[in-house]
Amino acid sequence: MGILIGGLVSITFRQLAPLEIVELVATSGLSAIEWGGDVHAPHGDLDTATTVRAMTEDAGLTVSAYGSYYRVGESEQEGLDFRRVLDSANALGAPVIRVWAGRQGSAEADPKYRRRIVGDSRRIADQAESVDIRIAFEYHGNTLTDTNESAQQLLEDVDHANINTFWQPPNDQDDNNCADGLRAVLPRLESLHVFHWARMDGKNERRPLSEGIDRWTRFFDLARHSDRDHHAMIEFVRNDDPQQFLADARALSTLLQ
Repeated sequence: MGILIGGLVSITFRQLAPLEIVELVATSGLSAIEWGGDVHAPHGDLDTATTVRAMTEDAGLTVSAYGSYYRVGESEQEGLDFRRVLDSANALGAPVIRVWAGRQGSAEADPKYRRRIVGDSRRIADQAESVDIRIAFEYHGNTLTDTNESAQQLLEDVDHANINTFWQPPNDQDDNNCADGLRAVLPRLESLHVFHWARMDGKNERRPLSEGIDRWTRFFDLARHSDRDHHAMIEFVRNDDPQQFLADARALSTLLQ
């Protein structure tokens, strides 16, 4: 059975400085941080990445990933050279770079667009492999991982040993459908993003993780059956409140036991 390791996705608190995030995670008792490339460790800013890595490690924490927000098949054309992303991840000591699978949902993407995403995925996977860093897709709407079927097909089409996928429960899907999606990508699962949202008055509302114990117990039991270790990273908390994060961290720690 695999081990699940708890932590925080830094962009949960874009309003906080890196040191504040490090102190918050250290207080929570969790052990890892996925640093975001849009605010806390900007692409190509190696001095910042090196400093953030040092403060993370000095607090006894680990860097679980670099959340790059690089959109495969899109960002390079928009002026973001993947080499800047890779250099920052390397300076951070991140073992994996999280990327987005394009900018179109599976219903809109034609075969030519899918081939473009597949080609760029392989290209960046080769580059990252040269410095022993993995690539993993974000599991997210309005990309080619927006349905269970499309996410699985993308991984099969890319067919690269250095590409895996993150997973999170899609909004507005029942637990059975979510579990089916997780089960399908289990052989290529990198890590999980953990949050609990509920439908309230016709919209999704962030709720305490303690209210989602039953569903996350089910998801974590599935993830452990990959027989590999994974990070389980809190992303999004109610009202963007650090105190809510500490409460959610306690709930996550209970789940991880």
